[in-house]
Amino acid sequence: MNYCLFFFMPDTHLLHTANTILKGYETYISEFNRITRKIPPNFVRRDWKTLQDNHRKRLRLYKDLLKSIVASCQEQLGEKVAQKETWILMKSSYLELIREKADKELAATFFNSVFRKAYPGHIIDDALMFVEAPFEEIPREMDHQLYYNYPATGKLEDIFRKILADFDFGAPYYQQETDIQNLVSGVKKVILSRYKTTSETTTQVLRDIFYRNKAAYLIGRTFIGQKWMPFIIPFVHNDKGVFADTLIFDPNIMSGIFSYTRSYFMAGIQTPAQTVLFLNSVIQHKRPYEIYNAIGFNKHGKTAFYRDFTRHLRDSQDDFVVASGIKGMVMTVFTLPSYNIVFKLIKDHFEPPKNMTRQQVKEKYKLVGLHDRVGRMADTHEFENFRLPLNRIAPELMRELKNTVNSLLEIEGDSLVIRHLYIERRLKPMNLYLEDCSLESARQVVDDYANAILQMAQANIFPGDMMIKNFGVTRQNRVIFYDYDEIEFLENMTFRAKPKPETYDQIYASEPWYEVKENDVFPEDFKRFMIGRADVREYFIQSNPQLFDPEYWKAIQRKIQQGELIHAFPYPESMRFRPEEKI
Repeated sequence: MNYCLFFFMPDTHLLHTANTILKGYETYISEFNRITRKIPPNFVRRDWKTLQDNHRKRLRLYKDLLKSIVASCQEQLGEKVAQKETWILMKSSYLELIREKADKELAATFFNSVFRKAYPGHIIDDALMFVEAPFEEIPREMDHQLYYNYPATGKLEDIFRKILADFDFGAPYYQQETDIQNLVSGVKKVILSRYKTTSETTTQVLRDIFYRNKAAYLIGRTFIGQKWMPFIIPFVHNDKGVFADTLIFDPNIMSGIFSYTRSYFMAGIQTPAQTVLFLNSVIQHKRPYEIYNAIGFNKHGKTAFYRDFTRHLRDSQDDFVVASGIKGMVMTVFTLPSYNIVFKLIKDHFEPPKNMTRQQVKEKYKLVGLHDRVGRMADTHEFENFRLPLNRIAPELMRELKNTVNSLLEIEGDSLVIRHLYIERRLKPMNLYLEDCSLESARQVVDDYANAILQMAQANIFPGDMMIKNFGVTRQNRVIFYDYDEIEFLENMTFRAKPKPETYDQIYASEPWYEVKENDVFPEDFKRFMIGRADVREYFIQSNPQLFDPEYWKAIQRKIQQGELIHAFPYPESMRFRPEEKI
């Protein structure tokens, strides 16, 4: 689109505002890095509560700072804030300011955030903001300073000894030589049993340590057999010291460690695009926006997602349709069949027994965004004034949208503008999965469903509505929770055994004859609704008795109330070198 410009000479007033935005970004990234630098000392001291507090502070930082920068820009620009010519020139000035920055893609995203909040209206225009990246998004060449390099000279034990020396966690190792032997055995079993080392064989390990919960991860790759073999080494720290917990080569497990169902990593990353380039060579089936999310730059991950999505729209022809599964009472959900995402909109009205407000639902989603998702809750991105092409909206979907979320819709020309929505990874609803799968697969999935509920409980999350329609199944048959409107902190719930009826009236009462308070939970009632498939229902109940025992839930509550952080391993515990060691 061409605009008639009123002036071409640099405007010092606009340049000043562009500098205000850049200084705002630099303040943000400086604070982001300052908080991140607190994490290694938290790990050394095993101060898990402060580590999680710092994680939440870092998540809140962007939005809190953005608000003040937007206000400053609106004040500086006055009436010009609503003029397209203002933003055309400001974008040009800002691009020159950031062009040589190592993290320019993040700085451009920050400009977009300011524009979207400061400029009136729903416009998305590459002339006014960075809809498309104005530079190469991911570099082609990798900076060799990004990693340590270990040529395959000498003994394998010596290479691992050097790696452990280079990554000093600041705390004593627990049985370091045992770790080295375990790591050597893992390499011999998985790699050297298939490939021979040559003069070209070398190992590269990212200099940055990736922290999350009670673990720290080293991420690397070895060139052998004319290809790169990626690996991850998780380290944990208990009262005996730091030790390597396992050695991971399985690409599915590595992908799961960087999953959208887990909290973001905390790592002192200097050049995000370079780190994404390296990680994409290790976690090969992730899109760049997923990697940006995983390493903590979720705002740019959102930008990168939007670019990926709009490119897909241009290259596809299918229509947006109502998502499969049982329709929710709180959310209207639709999808584009050719793209692995669902779009979730909060309904205008909720049918009984739902009695919450739209704002309360938003607060639940915010709670999940700030909380440890322990690999069991899907991450979301929140969008305002999201545009979709009208001619790609299937008639059935348009009727559904008008019937349920009409207040969120606006038609502008050939676009449908949705005032507020969430995007989330598309999963197969568990109820649909159980309709089609084999008995063996059904048993595996219902057991993982129980594990998902209990792992969330250990992270102080009670799902509320635990019906299987609110859970999805991934490609690896992992069960994920994705419906957050009734989520609560587990410590706020009261788990009770149901009183035994003693009289005729109590036995045949149509309503509970005992007092039931708002947060009372009777686990034995779970049996009535959790699994409907007849050939796995009894198996599920017999295999997971703890789910129906109020004392089990109370025991988890006591651990939480005592300040214990229960670590959720993102890999099978059977893989651990020392499965008996508690952390």
